[in-house]
Amino acid sequence: MMKLETTLTQSDAQHPPLVLIHGLGSAATAFKPIISALSQSFRVITVDLPGHGQTPFDLTQSMDPRSLGLAVFDTIEIEYGIRSFHVAGNSLGGWIGLEMAADQPDRVKTLTGLAPAGLWLQPASGRAPSEARSYYMAKVTKPLIKTGLHLKALRKIGYSTVSPKWQELSYEICYDAAYAMAHAKGYFPAWDGMLGKRFDAHVPESIPVTILFGDTDNTLPYPDSQERSLAPAHCTWLVIDQCGHAPMWDQPDLIVKLIKQTTEQ
Repeated sequence: MMKLETTLTQSDAQHPPLVLIHGLGSAATAFKPIISALSQSFRVITVDLPGHGQTPFDLTQSMDPRSLGLAVFDTIEIEYGIRSFHVAGNSLGGWIGLEMAADQPDRVKTLTGLAPAGLWLQPASGRAPSEARSYYMAKVTKPLIKTGLHLKALRKIGYSTVSPKWQELSYEICYDAAYAMAHAKGYFPAWDGMLGKRFDAHVPESIPVTILFGDTDNTLPYPDSQERSLAPAHCTWLVIDQCGHAPMWDQPDLIVKLIKQTTEQ
């Protein structure tokens, strides 16, 4: 199993560990808007999935959500000696968190799914052209990212479908996201690892689970990608106003509050 690149943002052993898992074509940097606030209460550990962020792509690494969850478990234990922890994941990261909770429930204390993928009745059989377009646009515009994102027109193209608050997103959020996508060698392998699959494993009731979606999630829209019957029956299911596919960008204070509430159950 390959070792993932991680960052520990709080070393106080009195705080419980919280692992943040990003989505497809993203990186640990996506959580910047909430890391500082979460670090007041947790030892926050961010991970970069294979071929994302600082973690190189490894052809021998299986890229399906369950296998990626095993890589997270192994990395956190090897790197920090931590066997059990709280988990919060966005999109693909949320699906990975669900697989981890089902696979090794004694090691996941609580789970907060931020617009988790995998909750669809009909799994995709092929790549969606609209999503592939985001990747290719990031690759093509890579030389322009640093200056181009100061232009409102380019930011609208890149982020208006992701966030209803795209005009309010900081330059840093937009730059980090575009940079992560443009350099994500694991993008298509991780995407292919989701094809033909959905989350349909059992998460024990002993694990508190909160699942939330934004009311304007165009990436995983209601109802096709928000099938509640596939989520743990005991979970708290929330829909957040004025929020898209990256809740930690659109409603950072609320997301910090909800993660803390979940871990206190």
